[in-house]
Amino acid sequence: MPVRPTPAFAYSHPAHILAFGFGLGLSRVAPGTVATLAAWPAGWLLADAAPSLVFPLLAVLFLAGIWACGVTGRHLGVHDHGAMVWDEMVAFCLVLALLPRSLDWQIAGFLVFRAFDIAKPQPIRWLEQRYQGGFGAMFDDLVAGGYTLLVLALAQKLFF
Repeated sequence: MPVRPTPAFAYSHPAHILAFGFGLGLSRVAPGTVATLAAWPAGWLLADAAPSLVFPLLAVLFLAGIWACGVTGRHLGVHDHGAMVWDEMVAFCLVLALLPRSLDWQIAGFLVFRAFDIAKPQPIRWLEQRYQGGFGAMFDDLVAGGYTLLVLALAQKLFF
């Protein structure tokens, strides 16, 4: 098990601050889930914003995450440490931006996204192993978000 980062480490570099989701990744219990929950209000707001604003903003946040997670992973010696949660936050904001704004769809999005992010079914697991560094840390969560949207779109088509 990789070493648990300390608050001093998390706030010692701008990349660490971002990668740890402004400290959310330091949670002793389920840091990815905590960070995903914390990202919910931002994703909720993005659901009403114009796509011409949302997608460039998320692209910038994704690129910033590649940098932050890359630097932080190198400093930790672990390319995708569990305390690095910016990847979950950005990917979940994308999911929420594309889902209907109703609470039931948003809850379903949260549950399905966390399931995919935790279980890492193929090709997510393969991508996580294949792509190291900041890109790998960010990309596997983006794919988990894509799976989430696909599953919910299929559910809507089949059951609603």
